[in-house]
Formats: sequence, structure tokens, C-alpha cells
Amino acid sequence: MPNSAEDKKKVLTRIRRIAGQVEALERALGSDVPCVAMLQQIAAIRGAANGLMAEMMEIHMKDILLTDEPSLKDRAQCTDDISGFIRSYLK
Repeated sequence: MPNSAEDKKKVLTRIRRIAGQVEALERALGSDVPCVAMLQQIAAIRGAANGLMAEMMEIHMKDILLTDEPSLKDRAQCTDDISGFIRSYLK
């Protein structure tokens, strides 16, 4: 979880934006919205999720690596975490 109030606010804003996009997609499914418009909305949701992932990885690295003196163990764990996230995300 982000440590700073500013980071939490940024992440929450992104999450709410994604939720709004998903709700709009759900409403579109119940109406006569063309498939192309729905595909565009799905692409926008995917882009927003990508942005959220990048933001969270940046926050995680900053919170761990930019502390006063992160231990070698903490830096290694952060590297492993981020590598794992990237691997699973790119599948």
C-alpha cells in the first residue's frame, strides 16, 4: 500500500476512474452501443489499468528504495517483487 497520503490519493483517483469506465461499459452492454465503441472502451480500460500498474510499481520502488538506508535484503526483495509483477503482467 502506498505510504504517503498524496500517493494514496493518486492511486484512488485512478481506481475510481477505472471503475467509472467499467460501469460505462456495463451500461453500454445494456443499450444499442456498437461493438466498435465497446471495444474502444475496453481498450481505454486496459490503458487505465496499465497506468495504474505503472503507478503502483513506481510507488512501491520509491517507498522501499528511497528510504533513508534500505537494507540489501529490502532492495533485493523489491527487485524480486517488481520482476515478478512484470513477468506476470506481460504474460
